[in-house]
Amino acid sequence: MFLDYNQNAKDRTVASAYSVRPTPDGRVSTPLTWDEVPGCEPEAFTIRTVPGRFEREGDPWAGIDDAGGSLEPLLELSAQHEAAGFADAPWPPQYEKQANEPPRVQPSKKRGGPPTPEGIVPPPAPGKTAGPTGRRRTTMPLIEIARAATEKEALEGLERWRGKHPTVVPHLEPADVMVDSMRGRSTTWTRIRVNLRHVPEDERPLQEELEIDYDPWEGVEWPS
Repeated sequence: MFLDYNQNAKDRTVASAYSVRPTPDGRVSTPLTWDEVPGCEPEAFTIRTVPGRFEREGDPWAGIDDAGGSLEPLLELSAQHEAAGFADAPWPPQYEKQANEPPRVQPSKKRGGPPTPEGIVPPPAPGKTAGPTGRRRTTMPLIEIARAATEKEALEGLERWRGKHPTVVPHLEPADVMVDSMRGRSTTWTRIRVNLRHVPEDERPLQEELEIDYDPWEGVEWPS
């Protein structure tokens, strides 16, 4: 089986068996037996280890292409959904809004209030803190430190920031430093943010120029 509902949308890619993933250690999408699943560790399957595993244990994927299925039940289900008024899966944000596409903002995060003239942003619905895109605004005092092509570069930027603010560092707890792996064009990139909730308000530094400001989309030409 291959189950990945998050890839069930336009222009999403699916990793085939034995494809190398964009990680520093070169992890490989490796077929497993059911007995291996409970105790498997993804970091154990890399371009260095999988060839030897293949030679020793064979290919669990062998024969799967011979077990063909029919698309007819899926097509019937699609027709039922279309007749019932179900919308298409959301398209990527660089595409124009499609006629049969659902709202790209979650219903719980839609802007409230009556329609307003073009260019005027209505206030959020009662009890919501949402920005003009409909995304929820955080109430936490967050600042961004770095956007980098690699985690190593991002962490080096964090250390430079720590050196600039030595009085802030003692107030920070481990959970206050957020290191996020973000999806880029074909690889991931790293973002670091700091939550200043435990720093006294009069000691909180303002948002500064990023220590490293990597743009994963630089040079990309989006389709019209």
